[in-house]
Amino acid sequence: MKTSQKDLSYYKLRLQEHLNSSFPEKANDQKFIAQRSSWAANAYEGAFLSGNPIDQCDEIANYILFENLHYSKFDTVFEVVCNEFDTLMTDEELRPFAMKVLPVCEPIFSKYKLTDDFASTNEFDRLYTEITGTIAIWIDENGLQ
Repeated sequence: MKTSQKDLSYYKLRLQEHLNSSFPEKANDQKFIAQRSSWAANAYEGAFLSGNPIDQCDEIANYILFENLHYSKFDTVFEVVCNEFDTLMTDEELRPFAMKVLPVCEPIFSKYKLTDDFASTNEFDRLYTEITGTIAIWIDENGLQ
């Protein structure tokens, strides 16, 4: 696979898709997307020109493209909303509601060391419980609007 401008757009599209899905708060940060995509494309090209196998070139580029983008605060809030509050709203309302309460939950996240593998730690259960309680209180005080 020869690197070119097409590769840069490939990385931009992959990153944009990931951000839209799991990091909507970053999805409009075009500077971040352009910079990360450029770094990934350059890393791929450098690895390729150094004689690395294609799989390893992809691995290097993906590491750079998705660095610190494996654990998602939004995905966690969305999971809580879907699992704990799904009977209160329609399926179409779940994601927008999760977006609305994400800033409300932000102070909770600051209590934890969020690493890429955080979702597989024991601390995740405590975070999940705290977020559930925070959202329940918010709904009691504000309703679902």
